[in-house]
Amino acid sequence: MAGGGSLITFPLLVALGLPGVAANVSNALSVAPGYAASAFAGRPDLVGQGRRIVTIIPTIVVGTLGGSSLLLFTPRSVFDFVVPFLLLAAAAMMAFQKQLRSLAGKPKDNPAVFVQVAVFLCGLYGGYFNAAMGLLLIAALSLVLDETLRRISALKNVFSAVVGATTVLTYSIFGPVNWAVVAVLAPATIAGGIVGARIAQRLPAEALRWTIVVFATVVAVILLLT
Repeated sequence: MAGGGSLITFPLLVALGLPGVAANVSNALSVAPGYAASAFAGRPDLVGQGRRIVTIIPTIVVGTLGGSSLLLFTPRSVFDFVVPFLLLAAAAMMAFQKQLRSLAGKPKDNPAVFVQVAVFLCGLYGGYFNAAMGLLLIAALSLVLDETLRRISALKNVFSAVVGATTVLTYSIFGPVNWAVVAVLAPATIAGGIVGARIAQRLPAEALRWTIVVFATVVAVILLLT
């Protein structure tokens, strides 16, 4: 469900007293297994997309490394300030997806470089702030690819897993990880990832889209007010 798990666990960790960056880093490691589980569960909707995935993975890895570096080497106060606005921006992209797509032109007419730029920026975002990364991926991929929401959701799961693997390697070495949090949350995200992917396969496209938008907006407002 487009990063919905992180939208729950990240605010929860902050509410429990973890500093923003530590909560973000620990959350990123915790949800990585769930991303892999979602990618595995969404295999039926990946048929015919193998070549696309292989060509995009290097770009999203580079973007993720850039985002991770920004998180680790910029002031923590910057992170705390921008997070609610990142969530609102991602929700707006999803809400106004059709209007943005009409401005950008038909996805099938977009050159391949548009796709590479989109996934690079998503990787940059995901390396910096894990929560709602899936939401941003779906919104961005919907603008540049002429695919159904289900097939885009399956792609999102794969790219989220790639971002997750990259951040695990980076944050395990350089980040302020709370390993007790990871030990508790990681097993739960595996089951959640499988269930979420199957729910996404069954929900009508519009219901899925607006569920994501409303949830992300509510979390952003809560973060702005706290």
